Amino acid sequence: MDFYDSTIFTYVLLPLLIFIARICDVSIGTLRIIFISKGKKHIAPVLGFFEVLIWIIAIGKIMQGSTGIVSYIAYAAGFAAGNYIGILLEERLAVGVVILRIITQKDAANLIGAIREEGFGVTVVDAEGAKGDVKILFMTINRKNMDLVVEMINKYNPSAFYSIEDVRLVNQGVFPMKGKPRWRKGK
Repeated sequence: MDFYDSTIFTYVLLPLLIFIARICDVSIGTLRIIFISKGKKHIAPVLGFFEVLIWIIAIGKIMQGSTGIVSYIAYAAGFAAGNYIGILLEERLAVGVVILRIITQKDAANLIGAIREEGFGVTVVDAEGAKGDVKILFMTINRKNMDLVVEMINKYNPSAFYSIEDVRLVNQGVFPMKGKPRWRKGK
């Protein structure tokens, strides 16, 4: 009896390989779509090549017809897991730039000072909100710095309203210098 015709191969190993292949190709596909939306036109085609190559191999095994329902389930489960893992990978990579809008009702001087001390650019506008005078702070930052800025908002002005949007292209701005170590006070 050939190993490839064995029950273990048909019902365990092949479905596992199909599951892993789907996780890989769907994760790559998720990243590819994100890179396309961020205008990374040189990375997306390379990812697309590997995504389709892996997909063809996985679907080829399924289309041979000898794999059965277990492989179909592994294929679908790999697709679902691949979406989740692709999103986690994208969050870890934190590619791109975001616009952060902060609306604060109380004095924002400490928050503005902390933001500028970290080397970020911030534009401050006096405005009027539903409950009176407010300050609107606009920032364009690298996504990898978003958690640091949100941490500062929560520390210096926890009741502030803020929204975050992805940006496709940035022409100029004040960004912290690359390679410059930034230590937070009290840490």
